[in-house]
Amino acid sequence: MLSSFDELLQTIGDTGTRLSISSLYGLSGMDRDETLLFQKAWPSIAVARRCQIINFLVEIAEASFEVNFDPVFRFCLGDEDERVREAAIEGLWEDDDPALIEPLITLLRNDPSILVRAGAAKSLSRYVLLGELDKIKAQHFTLVQEALLETIHSPFEDLEVRRRAVEAIAYSSDEGVREIIETAYYDEDERMRTSAVFAMGRSADPYWSDVVISELESSRPAMRYEAAMACGELNLWAAPPLLANLINDPDREVLEAAIWALGQIGGDEARRILYDCYQKGDRFLREAVEEALEHLEFTYGFPDISLDDLPDESEW
Repeated sequence: MLSSFDELLQTIGDTGTRLSISSLYGLSGMDRDETLLFQKAWPSIAVARRCQIINFLVEIAEASFEVNFDPVFRFCLGDEDERVREAAIEGLWEDDDPALIEPLITLLRNDPSILVRAGAAKSLSRYVLLGELDKIKAQHFTLVQEALLETIHSPFEDLEVRRRAVEAIAYSSDEGVREIIETAYYDEDERMRTSAVFAMGRSADPYWSDVVISELESSRPAMRYEAAMACGELNLWAAPPLLANLINDPDREVLEAAIWALGQIGGDEARRILYDCYQKGDRFLREAVEEALEHLEFTYGFPDISLDDLPDESEW
């Protein structure tokens, strides 16, 4: 007689039926026996179905902190399909167990898929941060940095993987990191230059302030977006006037990045710009402004002013 978990595995693996999202919650918090049953059944599920399942699991995990699909994601790091492996890496984003370091490094160095190697580089970034905060052992920190540096300097590695490694190493305070970011910024490929600006923000290094502010006027939306985000990460007090110009940016993501950055930077000028944006914006833009103002108030202690009863500009 099949157990309820066996039946669950049969149901989610049956390509003849529509996948029930609610049924996937049954994979959360598997015990040892259930994990073994899952590992036995998973390879027999059709590839397309496996991709569908794991992508939904990633979405569920991002939306709810109450679920735990880590045993599924860890097992799927070894899946034969690159899309499944890539999704598994994404699903483990909040898992900071040092036991994941070596599997991720192995994927970074040896996986045949560019997407998987790039995903592994991105995922290792959290261990760089943990190393900087002395929350993992020094030998683990060293392993991660060595693997990322090896990738960055490899003449044979794909650009997509190298630029993700540059972004990941940016958390490190090692003196060579500034040179890595600068080299990336002057790379001939626009994608690497964009990653360099991302890395500038992540580095928390005020050395990059002028470069980041100048890129707010870039002709490329991707660069303006990363520059706005970096302004927020670096808390650049000189940035609000230029960020105000991005409130009218034709690219929606750039506009939202500018709003987020203003909330991070704070100050009276940022607050006035956000209020003005709230009055002129649509419903979705107002939601972004509300979040920015909430962060601004929480961080800097501004009084709670009702957005439904804003003062006139002459009263600011």
